[in-house]
Amino acid sequence: MREIVLDTETTGLKPNGGDRLVEIGCIELVNHVASGESFQRYINPERDMPDGAFQVHGLSSQFLADKPVFADVAEEIRAFLGEDKLIIHNAAFDLGFLNAEFKRVGGALIAPDQAIDTVALARKKYPGAPASLDALCRRFEIDNSHRTLHGALLDAELLAEVYLELIGGRQPGLVLGAAKAEEAQTGGEQARTNRPPRPHAPSGAEKAAHAEFVATLDDPIWGG
Repeated sequence: MREIVLDTETTGLKPNGGDRLVEIGCIELVNHVASGESFQRYINPERDMPDGAFQVHGLSSQFLADKPVFADVAEEIRAFLGEDKLIIHNAAFDLGFLNAEFKRVGGALIAPDQAIDTVALARKKYPGAPASLDALCRRFEIDNSHRTLHGALLDAELLAEVYLELIGGRQPGLVLGAAKAEEAQTGGEQARTNRPPRPHAPSGAEKAAHAEFVATLDDPIWGG
């Protein structure tokens, strides 16, 4: 099972009001484990960078000036995403920007049901509790001390860890196996019934049958 954890950075909050995508970052999960494959692109928004957005992600107009425009990376993005589930924190926001960009270049839009919204997952699992990415990192004791600014790939990496915690942990089978191993070393070992060793000495009938068999052999090594 392939899933893509996705995050974006933008020039603002309104994809249909002139704001544009400036970065996309993706982490691939296979069977709920990071595969090591990732995808990240900076994108020239073809407009200025508002100071409010710059304070969030630190991407300036000068830095983005020589980066590709969305039309140049649209096919790459679509190919990496495929038709697999997209794990997104506040999915409506990121999908709104991605679909606005795909619409501008005449590309197919991403269906809302392709996305799994981790904000919705968190609110369902922890009603009334804060559901920001930072709050969930604190809840699950995920180190995000290096997150001084937002960055699409960094946030996707953190979100991948949060998502795996929200759905019950990376590999529940390993936890169960560890519990069984601990039980075997402690209480389970003590509760085990010790049986006496089974007898393995041959009976008289077995000795006689063996001697009869050896007598049929030419120069047997058991003779003498």
